[in-house]
Amino acid sequence: MHAAVIVFPGSNCDRDMKVAFENAGAKVSMVWHKDTEMPGGVDVIGVPGGFSFGDYLRCGAIAANSPICQSVKAHADKGGYVLGICNGFQVLTETGLLPGVLLRNSGLKYVCKALDLKVETSNSAYTSGYNAGTTITIPIAHHDGNYYTDDDTLARLNDEDRVAFRYVENPNGSQQDIAGILSENRRVLGMMPHPERMAEKTHGNTEGATLFSSLVGSLETA
Repeated sequence: MHAAVIVFPGSNCDRDMKVAFENAGAKVSMVWHKDTEMPGGVDVIGVPGGFSFGDYLRCGAIAANSPICQSVKAHADKGGYVLGICNGFQVLTETGLLPGVLLRNSGLKYVCKALDLKVETSNSAYTSGYNAGTTITIPIAHHDGNYYTDDDTLARLNDEDRVAFRYVENPNGSQQDIAGILSENRRVLGMMPHPERMAEKTHGNTEGATLFSSLVGSLETA
């Protein structure tokens, strides 16, 4: 399986995402934000965490208009898989690949700590390795992780089983404790917590690695 990881000025989790994909058995290509095309044969695109372009304007807004994001959108429109983590989730909402926005944390402070997430669904390539209802520990590190959308979209996310993760204790004010959501075709996942930071034994646990191994395993057997 071939994964592409996008690199923006200000990315700081791109190498962590690369290692997590590689440990799950994927080949990984690092793709610069000024490139206009993906490498051949890419199965999944990873949009990493960090502070793309210094988070000027809205978080992820400048990155969403970079040349490579046209290829990210084209890949998703063709049914390709896209994983956006933290700043990557913000980028995916700015591109319109996922609904809603990530607002300033309700406490108006940057929050960085490991916390518990409830796995809401196992019905996706990303979460098939977890049991729905399971609690996992994954770190967060964000200033603008307060998920917000309109009531109709919120109802649709719930009705269509598209909430992937919820916070057990809400750290940022997100509506209905939402920590991650899926696209309509379930092939695009955006989440604020960082599974790539809990993917090796030296990190404290490997519960984040399950997301990457689930995705790689699902695509290799598809």
